[in-house]
Amino acid sequence: MNKRLESDMLGQREVPAEAYWGIHTSRALENFPLSSRQVAPELIRALALVKKAAAQANLELGYLPADIARAILAACDEIVAGKLSDQFPLDALQGGAGTSTNMNVNEVVANRALELFGSARGDYQRLHPLEHVNLHQSTNDVYPSALKVAAIFGLRELGSAVAALQGALQRKEKEFAAVVKIGRTELQEAVPMTLGAEFSAWAEAVARDRWRTSKCEERLRVLNLGGTAIGTGLGAPREYIFRVIEKLRELTGLGLSRGENPVGETANADVFVEVSGILKACAVNLVKISGDLRMMNMLGEVRLPLLQAGSSIMPGKVNPVVPEAVTQAGLVVMSNDLLVTETASRGSGQIVEFLPLLGCALLESLQILGSACRILARHIDEVQADEARCRYYFNRSRTIVTAFLPVVGYERANGLLQDFDASGQTDLRAFLAEKLGAELVDRTLAPHNLMSLGYRK
Repeated sequence: MNKRLESDMLGQREVPAEAYWGIHTSRALENFPLSSRQVAPELIRALALVKKAAAQANLELGYLPADIARAILAACDEIVAGKLSDQFPLDALQGGAGTSTNMNVNEVVANRALELFGSARGDYQRLHPLEHVNLHQSTNDVYPSALKVAAIFGLRELGSAVAALQGALQRKEKEFAAVVKIGRTELQEAVPMTLGAEFSAWAEAVARDRWRTSKCEERLRVLNLGGTAIGTGLGAPREYIFRVIEKLRELTGLGLSRGENPVGETANADVFVEVSGILKACAVNLVKISGDLRMMNMLGEVRLPLLQAGSSIMPGKVNPVVPEAVTQAGLVVMSNDLLVTETASRGSGQIVEFLPLLGCALLESLQILGSACRILARHIDEVQADEARCRYYFNRSRTIVTAFLPVVGYERANGLLQDFDASGQTDLRAFLAEKLGAELVDRTLAPHNLMSLGYRK
């Protein structure tokens, strides 16, 4: 394998001649062989957008020669488009508050820009990863700003997935509006309701998720970009600090703004904790819905789509695999919320050193939640009600007598249940029709009356 020689403050070393990354990435590859997870592609693309905004600002203000700036901009465009993705090999878990990832992007942009010049990779006298690509920047303002941009795009993707799930649940709410069933509390039979109402409760929870994911984007729009190392802007021209935010806003189409207190934005990561908490709330709802679907499927009240064989030894067994998978996705998001919380709390002084793990956890949660919502929405669309099974449980449930309390009172209702037990019958609805009259029973237990929010005199 051909090599090229590069140097940094620690000395020299050889790197593969064909690699776009350089010595800083090489050292990080050796230092952090921690997991099989690489830096999220969404974060890499967001970093390229930040680098492009910086290059545009520096070009317009005269800090970069036009030919160098144009080459940097072209290289950034390629990365944003998903090209050169194999040139970002670093482990997502790394020390240095994201410095290794920032340097990886600097080196790839620089060497691709050199190639566009017709120069050899590693010819940093002409175009340098730090002197040019990273001009007026620090990892400490670039990395958190890019993470916020990536998270905003992730939230928008999640929002559309949550909307799809809400729509699927609302369609079933209407489809099952007339299917009466028994509600359940504490895994015991409760008062009667409709199957549509059960789906409506899920739809309502998901609607809140949709609103929360939309609103929490606002928390991420305030950036410390231009603040350099600790938010004071040391080393960056004042005019650049204001210009670079404008450029990034134009490039992303997002309502980004410069923080009024960049020192505070640099030193704290609480906004990520707030957003992660909202993602956790969404995960909680998905797990709850999935658990209820599994129970209703076991009882036979609904029929879930048959997707795959459920056992390697039991012929004919089919499992509720989508609710099971979505439950696992939700548990991952809940676990990631703890990671975001812990990493944000362990920052020291003027930076949060553990942003690489925070970013990995947050972006994974956004991705996995979006996938889970889309999978569950498709599954919900194919759910069928077993109306006969629902009515079977309904007619035999002792709790339906609760619907008649306004008419007969508690003591007589209790007496009716005692008479029912003594009769040896199994269909309480039919028994009540004999005792109270079929017309009263049918009217009281009609779907629209069960869901009418209280009774009318």
